[in-house]
Amino acid sequence: MLEKTEIAYEKAILIGIVTQNQNEDKLTEFLDELEFLTFTAGGEVVKRFTQKMQMPNSKTFIGSGKMEEVQAYVEQHDIGTVVFDDELTPSQQKNIEKILKAKIIDRTNLILDIFAQRAQTSYARTQVELAQYQYLLPRLAGMWTHLERQKGGIGMRGPGETEIETDRRIVRDRISLLKNKLKTIDRQMATQRGNRGKLVRVALVGYTNVGKSTLMNVISKSNVFAENKLFATLDTTVRKVVIGNLPFLLSDTVGFIRKLPTQLVESFKSTLDEVREADLLLHVVDISHPQFEDHIESVNTILNEIDCKDKRTIMVFNKIDAYTHETIEEDDLTTEPTKAHYTLDDWQQTWMSKIGDKALFISAVEKENMESFRKRVYQEVRDIHVTRFPYNNFLYPEEYVVYSNGEEN
Repeated sequence: MLEKTEIAYEKAILIGIVTQNQNEDKLTEFLDELEFLTFTAGGEVVKRFTQKMQMPNSKTFIGSGKMEEVQAYVEQHDIGTVVFDDELTPSQQKNIEKILKAKIIDRTNLILDIFAQRAQTSYARTQVELAQYQYLLPRLAGMWTHLERQKGGIGMRGPGETEIETDRRIVRDRISLLKNKLKTIDRQMATQRGNRGKLVRVALVGYTNVGKSTLMNVISKSNVFAENKLFATLDTTVRKVVIGNLPFLLSDTVGFIRKLPTQLVESFKSTLDEVREADLLLHVVDISHPQFEDHIESVNTILNEIDCKDKRTIMVFNKIDAYTHETIEEDDLTTEPTKAHYTLDDWQQTWMSKIGDKALFISAVEKENMESFRKRVYQEVRDIHVTRFPYNNFLYPEEYVVYSNGEEN
């Protein structure tokens, strides 16, 4: 399932709906993210279709009139891929494929595809393959045993159910095999974590594409893969870092995203053991993103799911160099200031002020405020270390010495 192929950008359209639980602004935000996901997967979005509905159509997700509009556009512009913002039921996907005669992908399938492209190690590939099979299991109707192409037409009538049951048994066996394989790797990784001694563990967490890997490279002087695409990092990377004369372990973890597929949360929970076992979390936030507050909430939700919400945490607001705000002309007396008009100073006076010294504002790319970042992390790691080893107190001063050229001693 995880064959590596050359990515050829293919034309795609996006479809989403406005409901009572999702207004137009929220849908636009989700479709922007979906477009970035599509680009990351190797697609070029040429048009978006939206519709206001009380709830999704149980048969085709969108209404019949809108479906006819989409069908005409797909045929006229030779669109090969149609991406839906929400997860489709197996029956919805089957019905839509019959109408549009194109490749139908929902958000879950798209994220799984990106993960399949990004998975490098055997561990990550096994986790992604497990998630893919769990997604595929209820969608087996009409597929071949080897799950490589759609079946249908001459020779496929009659004992179809027997073939489907065979497929299901194969997939269930594969899922069981992958789960056992993950258990074995988990035991090996637990042994590796146990062999790291009593060094303080620090984990970078946050939404996808907020700059965790870039920050990792700056702090640890390593060369972790970083790219301006979603889910550039899947495999957890651990590096030994020394600030001043204080060593600790720093791990870079997989990024989170809204509407994260349940299958991925389940299969990647073992990867998140690095987060569970961390002594300190550095919650990295892309403050230049208009919806960074929603990103924080999404990350906190997942941290809560893995029982890590109450861990010692420092909020790291990254990409301050890219932050911009709207301005109001002096003679404009009608425009009401909104969050879009906040400067960084304004933001620091909001709920962020309650975080106090556990909020840092940096730019990992431009290396802005990195010295204060290092000092703050040093203080936090030192506090954890001295609590754990009181007799080592004299080894680490209250603050490490900084030379005029910015190097630590």
